[in-house]
Amino acid sequence: MEAKPSIAPELVQSFVGSAHGDLDRVKELLEQEPGLLNAAWDWGGGDWETALGAAAHMGRRDIALYLLGKGARLDLFAAAMLGKLEIVKALLADDPARKDALGPHGIPLIAHAQAGGEEAGSVVAFLQ
Repeated sequence: MEAKPSIAPELVQSFVGSAHGDLDRVKELLEQEPGLLNAAWDWGGGDWETALGAAAHMGRRDIALYLLGKGARLDLFAAAMLGKLEIVKALLADDPARKDALGPHGIPLIAHAQAGGEEAGSVVAFLQ
């Protein structure tokens, strides 16, 4: 497999940072560099975060759906925030310890579901 050039770290940090709340900037950066879609930023100490992870813990359904529509990899935390109960149930049935998993910044799974508001109410109820 041929090595691809690295994406500038500042661009990754800006993309992940923007995904906490700025959909227009996320679109602009992704158009500029499609390789950002699943890029992860290390905030330090192994606290890795993708743009989808940022949107998930912030409850930014719009950003999460945009990223997923572009091909981002769905994870447990984003599924919880988006209210995808069957996916959350399946992953926890496979490994019940995931219920206590921590996402970016050490944010618990249930907090991601709570960030999803009404659409994620069934996931919150399931996790409690």
